[in-house]
Amino acid sequence: VQLQASGGGLVQAGGSRRLSCMKTGSIFGLFTMAWYRQAPGNQRELVATIDMDDSTNYADSVKGRFTISRDKAKHTVDLQMNCLNPEDTAVYYCNVALLFPAHNYWGQGTLVTVSS
Repeated sequence: VQLQASGGGLVQAGGSRRLSCMKTGSIFGLFTMAWYRQAPGNQRELVATIDMDDSTNYADSVKGRFTISRDKAKHTVDLQMNCLNPEDTAVYYCNVALLFPAHNYWGQGTLVTVSS
């Protein structure tokens, strides 16, 4: 399984950006897809998750601004980010978490820089 993230770049505060992650390869079993981010000097943190039934969860810091979605046919998971602020600057990673046996797959990360 490989995850390829794209869509990062430089955006002004208040702007929007859409990240996309394409999954290649098959996963057998229950899994959750997610976006994480890691800002300079900080630990990686969970941004949003989407389950196989399309239920979603968000970090408090992005609720109401970010939307995670997935296209099952295209094997992609997207993160629409609106009302960006400089605190959103980070490398964003897509993730697939297989529940059993437990295993995490990671994409290579894509940098989002929000200028003030």
